Formats: sequence, C-alpha cells, structure tokens
Amino acid sequence: MPQDSKKLTNKHKIFVAEYLACSDSTKAAVAAGYSKKTAQSQGCQLLKVPKIAAEISKQTEKRLEKLGYKADDVLSELARLGFSNMLDYIRVGSDGAIKVDMSELDRARAAAIQEVTVDEYAERTGQDEDGKPTYETVKRIKFKLADKRGALELLGKNLKLFVDRVEASGKNGGPIMFVPVAIGPDSPQEAESK
Repeated sequence: MPQDSKKLTNKHKIFVAEYLACSDSTKAAVAAGYSKKTAQSQGCQLLKVPKIAAEISKQTEKRLEKLGYKADDVLSELARLGFSNMLDYIRVGSDGAIKVDMSELDRARAAAIQEVTVDEYAERTGQDEDGKPTYETVKRIKFKLADKRGALELLGKNLKLFVDRVEASGKNGGPIMFVPVAIGPDSPQEAESK
C-alpha cells in the first residue's frame, strides 16, 4: 500500500519532484541538497526506498490521469511503434514490385508513421503521332516509420528486460576505497528504517 507523501521529508519531496522532471536520480539528488560527490549512490538508494518509490509511482499515475491516459496506454503506444512493420503499409506484387497500400490504415497503424511525402510529377512516355511528347503523371510515395529501436528499448526497460551494469574501479584500476556516509534524518538509510 502506497505511503502518504506527508511522511516524506522535504529533501525527499524535492528529490521526487526533480526525479519526475528529469528522470535522472543523480541530478534529482543534487537538486534535493545531497552532496555532488555522493549524489549518484544517494540517488540510486533513494529510488529503492519504498515510500519514495511509491510516491514517484503515485505522481506518475496522477500526471497520466490528468492527461486522460493510464500507464498501460503509454506502453501500448510504445508497443505500436516498436512492433510496427513495413508489410502493414506495402504490398509486394507477383513480379516483386512494391506498392504502397494505405487502404487498411487505422489509427493504431497510423501511430507508427512518422512522415509521409507524396511527390507528383510528369514523366515523358514517348510521343504521339504528330511527334509531340506524351507524358504520364507519376505519383511517388515515401514514408518513414517511427524509431522502432528507441520504442523497444523504452518498452524493454519498463518490463525490466534490460539490466544496466556499471563496472567501477578505483584509482589506476584498483579497488574502490570505502567512503563513509553519514546516516541522519534525511539519508536514504534512515528513510528506509522509518
């Protein structure tokens, strides 16, 4: 059950607000007043504090509701972009020729189209019996789908399919020296125990 935001300290409230604005826990920790030296580890630790994580989730849901959407709507749209396929928009003839076919285009498929360009021009086809050139109107349609990779990465991160790993080492590749962190009323360790 989500904790009430009133139980968060002012530092934690600032961290939540900043994190929602930039999605960067290090920047949010600095903005909340944590040391720049320890902001990266503090930010990661703060995201693991149950009442802070619950507040971030609650605020995100509120934002989406204000816009008239739910988290599932965002994931569905990412899935439309990520799983879009050129075969939904073209037909390949028996001769191997490709023809753009938007006859079955609906709102869901249209969501994946980033750009459409239509060029019409006259192409010379020959000449008539009087020797005058003849022309045919040619229409060229070019379209571009949304960034599949970016959509799939966001979807995968949300579904926890990808785990970012960071290898850390100390000076000259040696071990990392222990840095003591003070535990006080606004530290992540203290927040976890409350």
